[in-house]
Amino acid sequence: MTAPSTPTTHAAPVTVRVFTQRFSSTSRGARLARRLALQQLDTWGVPHGSPASDTAALLVAELAANAVTHGRVPGRDFELAVKLLGRTLRVEVSDTRGEHRPPAPGVTCPAPLAEDGRGLLLVEALADRWDVLDRVPVGKTVVAELDLTY
Repeated sequence: MTAPSTPTTHAAPVTVRVFTQRFSSTSRGARLARRLALQQLDTWGVPHGSPASDTAALLVAELAANAVTHGRVPGRDFELAVKLLGRTLRVEVSDTRGEHRPPAPGVTCPAPLAEDGRGLLLVEALADRWDVLDRVPVGKTVVAELDLTY
């Protein structure tokens, strides 16, 4: 007598990957966020130095710098989440300062001699989509998405 055969199941490939970390609201924390995000992307198969990796580096750097500069609350960290959702890379940077929100997507150009306001123009140019979301229980999250082609 032979044993009954068991159906073979094939696991679906992993299509969602998530990296989340909190960092100190300092320039050192912002630099570390960028470095760790790039290391994680390389681990996930988005090679360091590739166009997608370079664009992600700029997005993380700008959003983290904004969180440190404009969203800083003494004693509070900012949080970075990098998510690979199929062929979409999603970068989320959260801080606890909800009352100081950046302008919504479709940013207007800053005055020619303005000392700030150019960072979100960079995000607007590089990201396929971006938005500002409320963070529960307090704060905001700036989200930028990049459609990957590889």
